[in-house]
Amino acid sequence: MAKSSGLNTRRALARATAAALTAALVATGASSAVAADEPGASASRSHLDVKPSGGEKYGTSAMPGDAPINPVFGVDGAGDLWSYDPDFEGGLDARWDAGYGWQTARAMTQVDQDADGFSDGIWHVTSEGQLYWAPWNTEEHTLVGNGWKIYNQLFSGANLGGAGADDLLARDSSGNLYLYLGYGNGKLTQRYKVGGGWNAYTHITGKGDLTGDGKADIVAKDKSGVLWLYKGTGNYKAPFTSRTRVGGGWNTYNNVVSVGDIDIDGITDVVARDKNGALYLYKGTGNAASPFKSRVMIGSGGWNTYRLMF
Repeated sequence: MAKSSGLNTRRALARATAAALTAALVATGASSAVAADEPGASASRSHLDVKPSGGEKYGTSAMPGDAPINPVFGVDGAGDLWSYDPDFEGGLDARWDAGYGWQTARAMTQVDQDADGFSDGIWHVTSEGQLYWAPWNTEEHTLVGNGWKIYNQLFSGANLGGAGADDLLARDSSGNLYLYLGYGNGKLTQRYKVGGGWNAYTHITGKGDLTGDGKADIVAKDKSGVLWLYKGTGNYKAPFTSRTRVGGGWNTYNNVVSVGDIDIDGITDVVARDKNGALYLYKGTGNAASPFKSRVMIGSGGWNTYRLMF
């Protein structure tokens, strides 16, 4: 959907107002609860008229086949946020304008706080290393914590710890992976170390169950282009089993992302962007031995315009 002049006007006013407020705070020595490098950032999502498979059981009593259903989001170089809803035919609808003001965001990830199978907002990290919780359809950003600049990958892999709400994974520059459990209100517990050696991977992602056992899993692409599956255990102290090989050839992709179920069959899927900007869907099978079907192109080009996808 094309941007309207009214939306551009609101963006300009929001940025000008935030800049004036920041200048005033600097002059008086005061501080602000809003990140100075994310002035007036907004994010919204549509209401999808579908319930996840077994949505009433999604969360602590998740059953095999349950999967979250979310749009694919992209942030372009201007900081504008774009949303692609599932089209219920195995692909994505045309993009629509979902927000603005994300020029300096380091990482963004969708979060389901109430275990209904739909994301309720995002966790995002600013260029200064602050983690914020931002519900959809508002410009409210609640500070969760500081010091998140130490992480070079960050995403919510759905409910990994077994408590219901989505949790957060973060990898530091030493290759250590940490799990933060979500309280369901944007706040997080202390971190728990998952393990070391995760610098072997260029991309780590996941958003729900890939193996049909009702527990959230993740996949990771290594530097040689091999994709690995880490089955979830539902135990926050040891959230993953040993890795198993999915397949090679994934270095053709410069981004690998999971937002949940794209083709609305109750099983989590993965999307991958190649170096030419085409987007491919790997439909989940629910089978740990062979977790994905053959790829299907769902976007012929233009996806390299996004510096962040989530």
